[in-house]
Amino acid sequence: MPFTLHDLEQRVKERASASASAGAEVSYTRKLLDRGIAHCAKKLGEEAIETVLAAVGEDRERLIAEAADLVYHLVVVLQARGVALAEVEAALAARTGQSGLEEKASRKQV
Repeated sequence: MPFTLHDLEQRVKERASASASAGAEVSYTRKLLDRGIAHCAKKLGEEAIETVLAAVGEDRERLIAEAADLVYHLVVVLQARGVALAEVEAALAARTGQSGLEEKASRKQV
C-alpha cells in the first residue's frame, strides 16, 4: 500500500503527542513543534525556497526530494496550528466549481 499524505499527517500527530521527556531527543517533528509555530513556519519557508530553486536549477530527483521536505513541513505547520488535512482538502474541493482565475478574483484583497 502506498504512503499517503494522510499517513504523513497521522505520523506527525503521533510524534506531536510523544512525551516531552523522550520526544525531542528521538523525534525531529517533536523538536520542531517544541520550538513553536514561528520556527515551524520559518522551516516551511526555507523548504519552499529550496523547492523553487530545485525546480529551476536541479534534476528531477532533487526536486522530488525537496517537494517531499516541503510537504512534510507544511503538515507540521498545519499540526502546530490545529488544522487537519481534511480541512485543506475541503477548501480545495470548494474551489472546483469555478475556474482558478474566477476563484482567485473572488478572494478578498488584503
